[in-house]
Amino acid sequence: MKNTVAFLLMSFALVLPSVARAKLAEKVIYSFVGGGSGATTTGILTLDQAGNLYGVAAGAGTGLNGVVFKLTPTKAGRWTKTDLYRFAGGTDGSGPAAGVIFDKAGNLYGVTSGGGSGGSGTVFELKPGKNGHWTKKILYSFTGASDGGSPDSVLIFDNASNLYGTTPSGGSGDNGTVFELTRGQSGRWREKVLHAFQGSTDGAQPLLAGVIFDGAGNLYGTTELGGKYGIGTVFELSLKGGNWTETILHAFRGSPDGRNPAAGLVLAGGNLYGTTYSGGSSACGVDNGCGTVFQLEPNGAKWKETIIHSFEGKDGIETFATPVFDQAGNLYGTTFEGGSGLCSVCGTAFELTPTANGKWRETVLHDFGSRLGDAGTPESGVILNQSGKLFGTTVLGGKNNAGAVYQITP
Repeated sequence: MKNTVAFLLMSFALVLPSVARAKLAEKVIYSFVGGGSGATTTGILTLDQAGNLYGVAAGAGTGLNGVVFKLTPTKAGRWTKTDLYRFAGGTDGSGPAAGVIFDKAGNLYGVTSGGGSGGSGTVFELKPGKNGHWTKKILYSFTGASDGGSPDSVLIFDNASNLYGTTPSGGSGDNGTVFELTRGQSGRWREKVLHAFQGSTDGAQPLLAGVIFDGAGNLYGTTELGGKYGIGTVFELSLKGGNWTETILHAFRGSPDGRNPAAGLVLAGGNLYGTTYSGGSSACGVDNGCGTVFQLEPNGAKWKETIIHSFEGKDGIETFATPVFDQAGNLYGTTFEGGSGLCSVCGTAFELTPTANGKWRETVLHDFGSRLGDAGTPESGVILNQSGKLFGTTVLGGKNNAGAVYQITP
């Protein structure tokens, strides 16, 4: 696939429009060592109040079963990496995915896509102790059957400290689930499937997409497949009479609409924003389109979709990243491939700025692979700290071409 994309980019380079590019400082702050395959998959990062970064690396550590790591900035401007936990595989879990989140007490929560007593992934908790030691506890092990399997999305809490997430497989239709984990009085956690996707006009396979809440307690997410046209949906789950009811807010149709959303959503100003890794403008010259950023606006009982940007190759191809807003209302994200770096298919970091006429102006902040040892092919999105610096991870690139953590300074 990558060779095909590279050929198409070279073939259509002369017809692609010019792309605005900002001259921002990007640097790799950590390069993963890698394992036998030389590649390490990483997810979204999390910041604590002290400015430390936390994340997961699926192909690192003991037996390449993955680690949860911490990066600490030093006075010299460097970053020191510490592995908080190394997964052992088997019943311990393997392949930590998506990223980790904090609770109010400073504990970390995440998922593994494999391992556990059921063999189909876990939800885990890491509790900090003395001398920097963290203790892991498995809250739930998936079986891959009706309870779901192979979770690979970021978790969220509700106000009662219950956990919510998705699985791309399992469930009554084996098309994935939305699940809730509730802590009982004994301290044990109970899993409940809120919705099992059935495919067809219902969604199917929430790929890397978790769910988000609105202020009324409704849940929103995406599925990569399913829907009226079979190429993905945006859905809402509403709690009514003790049961969760699903509503399909949008079924993607393909170019010029998006297709195959893989990432989660963000809610801003009452509108939903997300990305698709294909679809959009036919001008990019790649089969099925280069992907989109979309907006869904409530319009009475329905939702109106607007494509606010279609990628066209030089500005990126395929985004698997959930977008993020800054306080000024600008939208940031990454593309997995494309761009104008030396490798030409290493992806980009981009910004979308709303304009007075209701449109959005795109700026490429960085072309990955622009120099030897640069980060490359970001699968996850970015986070912003209080000073506006962007941080993210890439699957490849870095000093060892095994993935990297990068920083972009405005």
